[in-house]
Amino acid sequence: MALSVDITKRLGNFFLNVSFETVGGIMGILGKSGCGKSMTLKCIAGIEKPDTGRIVLDGKVLFDSEQHINLIPQKRSVGYLFQNYALFPSMTVEENIAVTMKGTKEEKRARVQKELERFGLSGLEKQYPGQLSGGQAQRVALARMLVTKPAIILLDEPFSALDASLKEKLQEDLFQMMSNYGGEVIMVTHDRNEVYKFCPSLMVMNDGHTVMTGGTRDIFKDPEYYDAAVITGCKNISAARRIDDFTVEATDWHMILHTAKRAEEDIRYVGIRAMNVEDETDGSKENTIPVRLHDSMQTQFDIMLYCESVDDPNVILTRRTAKYSDEFIPAAEPEFWRLPPESLLLLK
Repeated sequence: MALSVDITKRLGNFFLNVSFETVGGIMGILGKSGCGKSMTLKCIAGIEKPDTGRIVLDGKVLFDSEQHINLIPQKRSVGYLFQNYALFPSMTVEENIAVTMKGTKEEKRARVQKELERFGLSGLEKQYPGQLSGGQAQRVALARMLVTKPAIILLDEPFSALDASLKEKLQEDLFQMMSNYGGEVIMVTHDRNEVYKFCPSLMVMNDGHTVMTGGTRDIFKDPEYYDAAVITGCKNISAARRIDDFTVEATDWHMILHTAKRAEEDIRYVGIRAMNVEDETDGSKENTIPVRLHDSMQTQFDIMLYCESVDDPNVILTRRTAKYSDEFIPAAEPEFWRLPPESLLLLK
């Protein structure tokens, strides 16, 4: 099963221009709110019509502007799980599941009972959506979607409205179901941890266009582009000027940096993830900068240190370190931070 998408669509001042192909399994679409992620899913599902381009699912043309093909949603074999699950409030659980089924009443009843058992919903068949928990409502929506045996499943930020404790449990449940599904899945999210945990492949979007596609871990390791680095969570980025194959000047940080990766002619930025910044006692080592504590923020498991350059207080760098004790107090005295050559991101 494979999906190929190459479309454009203008909506007011917003212009969508995306191009990608799936490679099997679960693919994430990561981007900031309003970048066009949900619009992309709606175009695939047939809810929105692109202006130009082509969408092909396993050899079946769903949309082609030149050939004037635009299949209705019911003929696309696409399962779409909306953010709010879109259950019919006046229908019971069993009625919501059966609404997309075909067959006699007896056939539908038997299939509904099978789905109720499969999704752990037995005993809830006469309940209405307003009487369900968030997890139960999600399972009803999944059951309703999967009874149609879609060729591809589209998940539109399925956990965005859930509290943290429920979210983790439903993530595990959902992706266990998805692994048993066996077909293609595309999940839209703005949660970096979510996409890194569940999606082997990834498309990064920004301002309506595809920034890059590839393996999720490969993109996080080497995002190549400024937009991709920002969207995948890089905290430290400076404008850069190439000096030679393995040397760049971080102009915002007033530093000469030696790199492990070859610096190409078209690099414009250099970055480093906060977790890769190192504490250093020897300021004579390459890629070091004298810093003093500007601010800090603690979470349950780690500490974010925000330090300013001793030479220029306007330069703020961020370092993430593990939290070993609630008594941890960051040093207020000047020290050195090192930006390891092998951890530098060279960005276009």
